[in-house]
Amino acid sequence: MLTYDTWNGEMPFFSIDNETKGALDVIRWAYEHYGDEVVYACSFGIEGIVLIDLISKVKPDATVVFLDTGLHFRETYETIEKVQKKYPSLRIVMKKPRLSLEEQAEQMGEQLWVQEPNRCCEIRKIIPLREVLTGVPAWISGLRREQSSTRRHVEFLNKDPKFQSIKICPLIHWTWKDVWNYVYKHQLPYNELHDKGYPSIGCEPCTSPALDANDLRSGRWAGRGKVECGLHES
Repeated sequence: MLTYDTWNGEMPFFSIDNETKGALDVIRWAYEHYGDEVVYACSFGIEGIVLIDLISKVKPDATVVFLDTGLHFRETYETIEKVQKKYPSLRIVMKKPRLSLEEQAEQMGEQLWVQEPNRCCEIRKIIPLREVLTGVPAWISGLRREQSSTRRHVEFLNKDPKFQSIKICPLIHWTWKDVWNYVYKHQLPYNELHDKGYPSIGCEPCTSPALDANDLRSGRWAGRGKVECGLHES
């Protein structure tokens, strides 16, 4: 089995000459290689909807983990319910932080996401995902190269030092248009906030409609000098 400790960086061959630009080949490889051990960490944004549909064609009972910070939009939770209804065999795990919002406020002050957003992300997203991925050889992510400059060099397979695991990114070659074409073609349910100017959706206090039409993540942590929650940073 290919693991963080044994992988030398050599990439398996994945054909990108098909409708899914290699995504379905990568997903098949992932589940053939890791079986039930691979975890998909999903935010249930539009890329996540595409990946869930593709994964369902290969592994209908796949494990999907949602980092439930307690700060998500109502529409996000409604989207999760729609997805579970459409894919009843899917195993959706709502992973919560050890600290409730009340405990976090008591120990570190009210609205930590305003005062120390990096620390808030660490407590409510990074640590929970690390708990999920402990001992897990590989996990799937919906990163696309087009999303931002920090994601421009992502490969199908990536050695992930933060979580000591192999990070699998099937959608790296997809454009924003590709994503939406697939959603419309297959009539998939999605978060209605996407229709209200939110191309990238995270926690409610830290997400606003995009400020720049050419920057899909410009509505995340706007004005705070922060572009990533830290899950995808070394």
